[in-house]
Amino acid sequence: MPFTEEQTGYEKTILSDLQGAWIVLRETVVDTEGFEGWDRVLFHIDEAMSWETVRNLRRMPSLLLVIRNICAQGKAPQQVLEHIQYVDDILKEALMEFPN
Repeated sequence: MPFTEEQTGYEKTILSDLQGAWIVLRETVVDTEGFEGWDRVLFHIDEAMSWETVRNLRRMPSLLLVIRNICAQGKAPQQVLEHIQYVDDILKEALMEFPN
């Protein structure tokens, strides 16, 4: 029985950019912990990065809105807000590329 070999290269897509943006946002929230609601933001980021949400990208905008609102109300650092906007920009592009 032959073994399946691991791929040696991967095609970069908008989804890999989206995943990277979420990871950077999560790391930034962890690094700047201390603003009100940062722990709830991590919960929602993890939900947005979950397999169920990635399989249905239409769920992401509402999660991102919740994250943005918690950060605004909790007076998150500017760096966090900038990363939220970056995720939003890439998410819009991903939704155009994968409309369903």
